[in-house]
Amino acid sequence: MYAFTYEAPGTAADAAALAGQGGQYLAGGQSLLPSMRLRLAQPGQIVDLNRVEGLAGITVTAQAVEIRAMTRHADVAANPQVQAAIPALAELAGGIGDRQVRARGTLGGSLANNDPAACYPSAVLGLGARIITDRREIAADDFFQGMYATALDSGELITAVRFPVPKKAAYLKFKQPASRFALVGVFVAQTQQGVRVAVTGAGLSVFRHAGLEAALNQSFTPDAAAQVLIDHTELNSDLHASARYRAQLISVQTQRAVSQMLG
Repeated sequence: MYAFTYEAPGTAADAAALAGQGGQYLAGGQSLLPSMRLRLAQPGQIVDLNRVEGLAGITVTAQAVEIRAMTRHADVAANPQVQAAIPALAELAGGIGDRQVRARGTLGGSLANNDPAACYPSAVLGLGARIITDRREIAADDFFQGMYATALDSGELITAVRFPVPKKAAYLKFKQPASRFALVGVFVAQTQQGVRVAVTGAGLSVFRHAGLEAALNQSFTPDAAAQVLIDHTELNSDLHASARYRAQLISVQTQRAVSQMLG
C-alpha cells in the first residue's frame, strides 16, 4: 500500500468535512482495501465511517424499507421485517459474496462503488429506490451513471436508501463461482408504477431492460419474457462468459424470476 493518514470521525458532519479536504470514505472496505493492496487506489487520507453515529439500522413501514448506509449485508438478510416486506431484498443480501463479506460489506459502500456486477444496484434500480445523502435525495434512475460512476458529488455521503415495498419481486443471480459476483443478475419487481427489470453483471453498469418491462407489463408470464429479443452487442464479453451467453442468461433469469413470482 501507499502511505496514508487515518481518521475515524463520530459524526456525519465531521466525516463530510474531512472528505471535503480530500479524504476517501471507508465503509465495509470490501472494495477499497483490496484496491489499495494492489496499488490500484492510493487515497492520501482514509475517513472511516464505522464509528459515525446513526449510519446503521433498518426502519420498515407498510410503504417502504429504509436501510441506513452502514448496515451490513448480513443484517439485511437476517432482518425479519425486511424478509416480510421485501423477501427478494433479504435474499439478495444473503447471497452476496461469502459470510465474511456479508459480515463487513455495507449497502452504502456497494452503491457508492457501483461495481458492474454488484447485486445491490439491481435491487435499488429494480425497486425504484431513492438514495438519501447528506445533501439531497437521488432517484435510482438518475444515480447509476456508468462503470464505477454515480451521481454522487465529491465528498457527498450516502446516509440511507429508501426502498418502496413492491407488490412482488424476485432476484435471480447466475454466479461467477470464484468471486460470487453476478455473471448476470436480474431483479424483477411489480411496483405501483408497473414492472421494472434491472440487470447487473451484463453491462458496464446496472441497467433497466425496456423491452422486458414492456412485454411483462402487457402479460406477466414467462412466455412473454421469452419472446423478447435480448441484444448482445453492448453486453460484456470476457473469459467467464461471452456477450451472447450473457444475453441468454438475461432472458432465462427473467423467465425464472417471473415464474417464481407467480408461484
